[in-house]
Amino acid sequence: MPAVPDVVHVELWQVRSDVGEEPAARTQRILTQLRDRREQLTPPTVIVLPELWQAGAFATAAVLAHAEPLTGPTVAALSEAAVARGCWLHAGSIAERHPSGAVTNTALLINPSGELIGCYRKIHLFGFDTGEARHLRAGEQVCVVDTPFGRTGLATCYDLRFPELFRAMVDQGAQTFLMCSGWPVQRIDAWQVLTRARAIENQAWVIACNGVGSHPVGEAGGDTITLGGASVIVDPWGAVLAEGTAGEQVVSADVDPAAPSGARQRMPFLRDRVLR
Repeated sequence: MPAVPDVVHVELWQVRSDVGEEPAARTQRILTQLRDRREQLTPPTVIVLPELWQAGAFATAAVLAHAEPLTGPTVAALSEAAVARGCWLHAGSIAERHPSGAVTNTALLINPSGELIGCYRKIHLFGFDTGEARHLRAGEQVCVVDTPFGRTGLATCYDLRFPELFRAMVDQGAQTFLMCSGWPVQRIDAWQVLTRARAIENQAWVIACNGVGSHPVGEAGGDTITLGGASVIVDPWGAVLAEGTAGEQVVSADVDPAAPSGARQRMPFLRDRVLR
C-alpha cells in the first residue's frame, strides 16, 4: 500500500471533446501535454481525465470504432505518460474491447511506475436502451484500490445517481471517490447536487472530472450534445474546494487524505447505518 502523505495535489483536466478534432489528434494532444509537464511533483500529484474523452462520451459510433483491449496502444501510451509526468493518472475511461467482442466503458488508474492498478468497468450504463446502454456491456465488480488518498473507489458518470454503489465502496474501506464523467450541460445542476450528496452521506472526498465540448450523440450521430464541465473537488463535509467552468481547463486543489477519518471520528454517522 502506498504511504499516505499529508497532502495530495489533485488536477482535474477538463478535456474538450469536439467534432472539430479527431479522436486520434485529441489523444495525441493530451498525451503530449501530460509528457511535457515535467516539474518536480511535491506533494504527490493525482491527475484525473474525463469519461471517454478520446471519442466523446455520447458519440457511440466513434466510441465503438476506437475500442481496443487493455494491451493496446492507448493504455501503453497513458502508462508511459504517467511515468514521464511522475504522477498518479486516472486516465478517464476508454472503450475496452474484450476477446468476446464485447465493449465496456473502462476507467483506468495508473501509478507513477506506469502500472495499471485500478480497472473499473462501468456498472450503470446510460441511455434507456439506446447509446451505451444498448451497445456496451455493463461491468459487475466494484473497484477499490490503495492510492495516496488511502482506500479509493472508482466510479463513472451515471453511477453518481446510484448511492448504493458508493456505500458498497465504503464497505470496502473507501474514503475517497475518483470519478470520470461526460455529464451534459442541461443536467449540470443535478451533477453539482449529487457530487456533494455522495461526499456528505459517505464522509468521503469526491474528486470528479467532467468533460466539455460538443459532439455527436448515438450511433447515427445526427444530433449533438454539449458537456457541462463543472469538475469538482468536494470534501467529506460537502464543502467545494475547487470547481471548473464550462471550458477546457485544469481544476486543482491540495487535498488532505486524513480528512475523511477525521470527519468520521467527529461525527460517526456511518456507524448508525441500519439497512445494508
